[in-house]
Amino acid sequence: MMDFEQLVSRQRDYFLTQATKPYSFRMQQLQKLMTWINENEQDILDALEWDLGKSSYEAYLTEVAMVKQELKDALRNLKKWMKTRRARTAIGQLPGTCRMYSEPYGVTLIMSPWNYPFQLTVAPMIGAISAGNCAVVKPSAYSAATSAVIKRMISELYEPEYLVAVEGGRNENAALLEQHFDFIFFTGSPTVGRLVMEKASAHLTPVSLELGGKSPVIVDETADIALTAKRLAWGKCVNAGQTCVAPDYVLVHHSREEALIEALIKEIREMYTSAPLMNPILPKIVNQRHFERLIGLMQSGVVAHGGQLDVAARKIAPTILTDVDWESPIMQEEIFGPLLPILPYRKLEEAISRIRQRPKPLALYLFTRSKAVEERIMREVSFGGGCVNDTILHLATPYMPFGGVGESGMGGYHGKYSFDTFSHTKSVLKRWARPDIPLRYAPYDGKMKWIRKLM
Repeated sequence: MMDFEQLVSRQRDYFLTQATKPYSFRMQQLQKLMTWINENEQDILDALEWDLGKSSYEAYLTEVAMVKQELKDALRNLKKWMKTRRARTAIGQLPGTCRMYSEPYGVTLIMSPWNYPFQLTVAPMIGAISAGNCAVVKPSAYSAATSAVIKRMISELYEPEYLVAVEGGRNENAALLEQHFDFIFFTGSPTVGRLVMEKASAHLTPVSLELGGKSPVIVDETADIALTAKRLAWGKCVNAGQTCVAPDYVLVHHSREEALIEALIKEIREMYTSAPLMNPILPKIVNQRHFERLIGLMQSGVVAHGGQLDVAARKIAPTILTDVDWESPIMQEEIFGPLLPILPYRKLEEAISRIRQRPKPLALYLFTRSKAVEERIMREVSFGGGCVNDTILHLATPYMPFGGVGESGMGGYHGKYSFDTFSHTKSVLKRWARPDIPLRYAPYDGKMKWIRKLM
């Protein structure tokens, strides 16, 4: 195993040379990254197909294109992001000026998951580079082919004292978390997120946790059922449901349950044919353990559609489950697979109450034509982010932060928000020498009335 203590020490020494901070240096590193991705795109797509069975189209759309979008945004706007910002000067600070400086944390750790192994590694890495940090990047061992591509990319582009990739599994993860980093960015499960936060607390290291949870869908009686089914089926089936913001379960008004199920079956057949296991665009489940876990969860209800398995290929047909009980196993954990429980409700209050009884979800999706219903859900339900009349696409932008709340995470990133996440805002007051108003200095006799007036 690599000597991680020495590695972090070398990066800290390099960071203290100030080499990573100039605008020209940061731009050069981002430009090199864009060039490498363009020149090695097919290798990235091949690795994603090997790890997850993703078609080239889906891999490009959900991984490579999103990374390029993040890079283009950073290259276009980095100078503006780095500018010192003026702030209003409070009356007690006069005469003087207030400014805010964005400074890099220093040596950062980026730990990424296997489900979108390229995008969820490189997107936060762009934030770390843009903000002027050094970084140790730890991709997932479950997506070994993509991790190898990432390691090759980083080793070809950067010196290890600046940016380095570490391959390996739990032993490497545990050893890295014992080191003293200046910031940790983790994407993964809430269970591991708790461990990351615990280890970070030993050094008072700030963290950003991008976690998951059971992201609900609400379909009310006014929803456009055909459109709802199309967008819901896509959101659930992309990457075989192995998406942290995938629709996890559907709360549908009882009057529209049957129509929604019929429409979902139609859309699934349209997208993956009536023999989805034979369709090469259907991704596979990442490993045998997760495959067997999903087979077990499938017993939680009645299979209304799907349920077919290809054990050798680790593929599961998109599956709709009905007659699911709130206490059943599938409702106790994030599904992370192509299984979709449908649960009817009679009143919106019932749906809201069910969601609020559970940990705050990473995403929520509402299908409705009612502005009043939309406003009520936004007002009464806490969640990381989401869509009205769509799924997943709220994260496909550099112009809004993506992140969770409560057990679904803390912190946000994408675009300028990635730069901010990997930066400390340093607030500075610059005072003038004259005049030096004596009100703040002792003795205080007779000064109270003037302080009350001024403050």
